[in-house]
Amino acid sequence: MIGDMIAKARKEKRMTKTELARLTDINIGHLTHIEKGERNPSHKALKNICRALDIPYQQLMYTYDKNINEEQEDYDVVSHISYSKLLAVDCVSGFIDCPSNVPSSAIALKVNDDSMEPTFKAHSYVFVEFNTPLNSKDYGVFSVNGEIVIRKFTAKKDKITLKADNKDYKDVVIKDSDDFYIIGKILSK
Repeated sequence: MIGDMIAKARKEKRMTKTELARLTDINIGHLTHIEKGERNPSHKALKNICRALDIPYQQLMYTYDKNINEEQEDYDVVSHISYSKLLAVDCVSGFIDCPSNVPSSAIALKVNDDSMEPTFKAHSYVFVEFNTPLNSKDYGVFSVNGEIVIRKFTAKKDKITLKADNKDYKDVVIKDSDDFYIIGKILSK
């Protein structure tokens, strides 16, 4: 997945592989293998690539050991993972212990409402792994037109729906015109 993200960023920056190879001092053949997912860049090479593309290193690092399966290819997961946006946090309540069964968690997020009850109680915490591709029925944290929501993810062909467990809340059907990003996968509550 990291190669797909590098290729996406490079193309969106309108940079050729030749230019990126020159700026990073990485052989163009090796860069091609990285973009195709046949090899992973070293951490040093990834930092150089990010510097050349003028994008944050950590956002791509979250995708380092992730692979994309057929279902995720069908809904074009790479187009819904951000390489240049960071989650803005308005309030930090302190630290919470990270359970040993979710070591790849990046953040503990407080559930603000009852839209996901009974699965996730309002004001409880969920543990989130950033920039993780989702499969249908995975729970995740999403940005939809600037609003952050926790929902169950479903993808059928090219239709993405974010489902609330509480039937008092409407499901969110993603349209092509929506500004939609997968922030991360909920690993545990």
